Amino acid sequence: MTGKAKPKKHTAKEIAAKVDAATTNRGGGKAGVADRTGQVKGGHAKYECPHCKITAPDVKTMQVHHDAKHPKIPFDESKISNLHAILAPVADTSKPRPGVRGSLKKNEKMPEK
Repeated sequence: MTGKAKPKKHTAKEIAAKVDAATTNRGGGKAGVADRTGQVKGGHAKYECPHCKITAPDVKTMQVHHDAKHPKIPFDESKISNLHAILAPVADTSKPRPGVRGSLKKNEKMPEK
């Protein structure tokens, strides 16, 4: 029964999952505010529900949302507002897009002493 007292080592899969979670932009926090509000062109919040103001990336997803949350109201595609056309008329390609793999910390260089 000596095996129970041994400390377990981390597996390569577990370490890779931790690295992935640390370096992938999930769109949360201050960095994801613009993405969630539709201010960034190329973000996930493109269309806005006219009834509850929730956002969706495309019309099909908005229709699924509408059928689930507002079943008594008929779906009208013309009432959906396109946030990219309203809030972000010019795309800025220099900024990293939300939901893209990678970390800004990895790309920064350390200042020389």
